Amino acid sequence: MRISDDRYTRERARMELALRFLRHQARTQTIRAWTGLSDDRIRKLYRSYMSDARRDLPRHRGKSPHQVAYFTRSLRLQEETAVLASVLLLLGVLSGEADAAPAGPPPLTRGELLCQAFEAYRLYLPAAQISFEHAVFLTTALSRGDQLRLGGCSDCGGLLVTERFPLRARRCHHCSGPAHARC
Repeated sequence: MRISDDRYTRERARMELALRFLRHQARTQTIRAWTGLSDDRIRKLYRSYMSDARRDLPRHRGKSPHQVAYFTRSLRLQEETAVLASVLLLLGVLSGEADAAPAGPPPLTRGELLCQAFEAYRLYLPAAQISFEHAVFLTTALSRGDQLRLGGCSDCGGLLVTERFPLRARRCHHCSGPAHARC
């Protein structure tokens, strides 16, 4: 029995994705949803492979983020959310339109793309406030389309993350700023 056999490829991919999620400080329930691994298996992975990083990478406990108001809490978070959504779109994690019915656990390739998108986002904004767990929640919320959706600025067409039913036409902060109003 060799570890490179085809029948072990999927299992290895699940384990590698789980380790990647652990490095991004994802909660056990998030890792379970995206990889299909059991809670016990995830804890064993953490103990076996992340023992050196226990001081630097704490395990978050409790519920994953679930409030969409987090992404509109401040001007900075709104801009960071738009940047993250752009990266998610560019790397193919999001399709641009709400999926009609999300099916079961997301495929492993989508999880790998999500990690790549988050890593690229953190390279672009190293001091970003949005955590990996929030990025997972944003991806899920935008895919479902029931609370958040992708939209465009009514003036420049720039990408915005908006509520599903906004009360008025949305403008980005650059177009609604005082410099743009004088033009």
